[in-house]
Amino acid sequence: MPKRNDLNSILIIGAGPIVIGQACEFDYSGVQACKALREEGFRVILVNSNPATIMTDPELADSTYIEPINWKALKKIIEIEKPDAILPTMGGQTGLNAALDLDKFGVLKEYDVELIGATKEAIDKAEDREKFAEAIAKIGLFTPKAGLAHNLREAIEIQRQVGFPCIIRPNFTMGGTGSGIAYNTEEFEEICERGLDLSPTTELYIDQYLSGWKEYEMEVVRDKSDNCIIVCSIENFDPMGVHTGDSITVAPAQTLTDKEYQHMRDASMAILREIGVETGGSNVQFAINPENGDMVVIEMNPRVSRSSALASKATGFPIAKIAAKLAVGFTLDELENDISEDGIPASFEPTIDYVVTKIPRFNFEKFSGASNMLTSQMKSVGEVMAIGSTFKESFQKAIRGLEIDKSGLDRFEKKLNKSSLRAGIISPTPERIYFIAEALRMDYSLEDLHTMSGIDPWFLNELKEIVEFEKNISHKDFLTNKEEFYKAKQMGFSDKKISLIRNEIEDDIRKVRKNLKINPVFKRVDTCAAEFKTSTAYMYSTYQEECESNPTDKKKVMVLGGGPNRIGQGIEFDYCCVHAAQALKENGFETIMVNCNPETVSTDYDTSDRLYFEPITLEDVLEIIEIENPDGLIIQYGGQTPLKLANDLEKFNVPIFGTSPDQIDLSEDRARFQDFVKQNNLTQPPNGMASNNEEALAIGNEIGYPLVVRPSYVLGGRAMEVVYGSEDLMNYLTEAFQVNDSNPVLLDKFLDVAIEFDVEAISDGSRILICGILQHIEQAGVHSGDSACSIPPYNITIETENKIKNEVIKVIKNMNIIGLVNVQIAYVNDTVYLLEVNPRASRTIPFVSKALGLPLAKIAARVMAGISLEEQKILNIPELKLFNVKEAVMPFNKFQNVDPILGPEMRSTGEVMGIGKTFEEAFEKAEIAAGVTIPDSGSAFISVRDIDKQFLKEIAEDLTESNFSLVGTKGTVRALKELGFQARQINKVLEGRPHIIDLMKNSEITLVINTTEGRESIKDSASIRRTALEEKICCTTTIQGAVAICKVIKNQLDWSVQKLQDIH
Repeated sequence: MPKRNDLNSILIIGAGPIVIGQACEFDYSGVQACKALREEGFRVILVNSNPATIMTDPELADSTYIEPINWKALKKIIEIEKPDAILPTMGGQTGLNAALDLDKFGVLKEYDVELIGATKEAIDKAEDREKFAEAIAKIGLFTPKAGLAHNLREAIEIQRQVGFPCIIRPNFTMGGTGSGIAYNTEEFEEICERGLDLSPTTELYIDQYLSGWKEYEMEVVRDKSDNCIIVCSIENFDPMGVHTGDSITVAPAQTLTDKEYQHMRDASMAILREIGVETGGSNVQFAINPENGDMVVIEMNPRVSRSSALASKATGFPIAKIAAKLAVGFTLDELENDISEDGIPASFEPTIDYVVTKIPRFNFEKFSGASNMLTSQMKSVGEVMAIGSTFKESFQKAIRGLEIDKSGLDRFEKKLNKSSLRAGIISPTPERIYFIAEALRMDYSLEDLHTMSGIDPWFLNELKEIVEFEKNISHKDFLTNKEEFYKAKQMGFSDKKISLIRNEIEDDIRKVRKNLKINPVFKRVDTCAAEFKTSTAYMYSTYQEECESNPTDKKKVMVLGGGPNRIGQGIEFDYCCVHAAQALKENGFETIMVNCNPETVSTDYDTSDRLYFEPITLEDVLEIIEIENPDGLIIQYGGQTPLKLANDLEKFNVPIFGTSPDQIDLSEDRARFQDFVKQNNLTQPPNGMASNNEEALAIGNEIGYPLVVRPSYVLGGRAMEVVYGSEDLMNYLTEAFQVNDSNPVLLDKFLDVAIEFDVEAISDGSRILICGILQHIEQAGVHSGDSACSIPPYNITIETENKIKNEVIKVIKNMNIIGLVNVQIAYVNDTVYLLEVNPRASRTIPFVSKALGLPLAKIAARVMAGISLEEQKILNIPELKLFNVKEAVMPFNKFQNVDPILGPEMRSTGEVMGIGKTFEEAFEKAEIAAGVTIPDSGSAFISVRDIDKQFLKEIAEDLTESNFSLVGTKGTVRALKELGFQARQINKVLEGRPHIIDLMKNSEITLVINTTEGRESIKDSASIRRTALEEKICCTTTIQGAVAICKVIKNQLDWSVQKLQDIH
């Protein structure tokens, strides 16, 4: 069936900000969908609130809207664009829920818009767990014993039938949000109350917990003619109980018998037909009882999912692209498989002759008090994928790609006692594989480990063989035994891991390996197990005979990606890497991408000319360089991951484009940077550097408190803190960060109430282009990644702007910077202070690029390759007509008992952008897009620290003029009354009942303004901020954030929408 001719324009709904459970895989799918539909002549309208996406680049769609993803904003866009159809299956749960809301509020009917890719009925049937269970029963398959509850009373009744343990899942949520496993009544009621609150339909599905069952996923694609293919089978390493996004997963499934696989394959196809998924990709999850082979269906996603991105990268089959074309009428047999050269149709099921392992990346260290126990609610912030000839090889490659300072199944520093070891094996945590490895070294049996962990014996045996081979590596003759060395490499042991086992230097191991002529070869991902030719250079390393890389002798550039997403290093860096590849391809370079993140656009097979899906480690990168011999590397775009390799790459005479490793080191090494500041008469806050506790205390006493303390070489403010006295400082030095000669700590005078700025610039060595001055909305003390910011600045004078520009130009002129540079500034008491210089891509580059309508990462990539700003005809920056506000999105709702306070350590997972004619309009849009509802009436609770009381008059005036009543604690109420405002006094939590928490839980408070300082005060007021989060009360923990929110309340606007193509 050819494409539909009754459709002209199609609206694609994006997934919004990166959150836990919904990451950049939806940028990848959205980009593929935009390309596929425009290729077929459709007019594409795109809506997404996330500026750090390739899909929101203006050239990807005909009309691009960076707007909040809710039905009201979408209605305004539909009114302007009048699309014929909406494709909601590329935007994760956000896209599906938004589409259902458009139907619910009559927008689809009013404007005669059709849903394609998935009908409302199919979405309902798959997402409503009761309807889903009925559908599964109808086709003779089974789901766990379960029931649907709309309130706690119904939930308790269902639990009595299902029994303990049971699993509670809220309907229409993503990433297992709000779900949990209950073993007793107290746990059950707590999870139910939270789940009812989080479900958009206030529904809970309660089913029996299948402890120890094995979990599998099938990626299925179906077309309108009922052609159905399995793209990939995926097996979870962990048994049931760990969300599949948090489990190690392996493709293809390793422990299914052929009979079980065929049964699951048939069931998957039957499920798609019964649910009514006529076109596109779906993900079906199963559980199998290892005792008797019984199979049940857990759930399905009638859309492109996280697993779809993994399956696409694992097989090379572009699920999102094919799904988009199927949605407009094509059938699988009419579409070609892009990766194969011989005109193979997309109806051929992919076949793979290698093993793929995905390991999730966690950031529990960012959330003090959070449990690292893995449950049915997803908590990982990213993932790494590795490809190898065997499970052992891909598993060890994946570990070293994680960026957690592990090169394999590394040993614990301290010896474990039996009870700690046992607890580590039983409890599903990110560290469980290392506990199992330790147990195997102590000769625990596979049977005992299987009983304790529930992990399949096949996987445990694979780990056992890895651990046992460590003894061979330790043997004194290992380095002269070529056969043994080669076997170690085939099993995935890196040079670094071998050096750690043998207690030798990695470089020496590399030299021995090279002398023995042991080198990896590169194989191609081709979807057909090498049965047909492939023209696509998508490769992975392995230790076999034949190399399929076939490098060219063209002028080439290699871009090093950022590895797995994590807090502090997310999609923004991948965006820059993609832009580097695109720009230099346009300028005649052959582009080579190296990365190991399956969620990203950078690892799409058509982003660069050649793709190496490899860990970003020195060994892996050098092997690719050896075979490709690039003219230069771009290492400044992938965040800290490739930057850490800079000095080592230089030692191997690898040509690096742009700013040199020495200048990068100058900016990162705090001692060198301090010297640079003094030599060039730049102004920094009073500071010092300490290599031990005594030095730190002496510097603290000399400079005076409060202080910002931080280590060298970090991203995302890791281990950064504001301390308010010597006791706070000692706690930091002993708890958060071990200070010594190789780990010095920098102590800066904390410029409280200063305004912070990020300045983005490009330098080509002779010309400096100041691209944007971003004013932080939160004052100093909040990490720039967590602070909202505005471009242009919203309340400073031209004189101040010029002062900042002059300071930045002075800095850049005295550093040999070629390419992008980010300079962080604080402004207080008419003085410009230099905080730090980052001669690399920063996380605000995509945001500034969208605000200006200029692709800064592309411009800078060309500069790094030797094409000056003048040659590019980029001599000035366009004047901004609108305000642009970036807001950070926090994951606090995923972590129980964590204080949702902003501070110097970054904790946001993503960002959104608001565009408006005024600052207030842009800020309100950004807040709505970030999931914050700013109230328009009610009572405001205000409790602020003494230094912030200078802003009380402005805040109170805005609130009282908007008919808010004021509530506060004793000191704040006294200050308000002195200013002439009426306010009700309420107790702090420690002052007796009734207190502020009582009012919040009784829905008597609609806005919380709570600023505090010092460890004790922060601890004492944490329950206020946590209650605000749980009760969905708008809450700000900074005074400037409060000022901005109050301005929005005072100037209530009916905002408009504008496409990027009209703005620029």
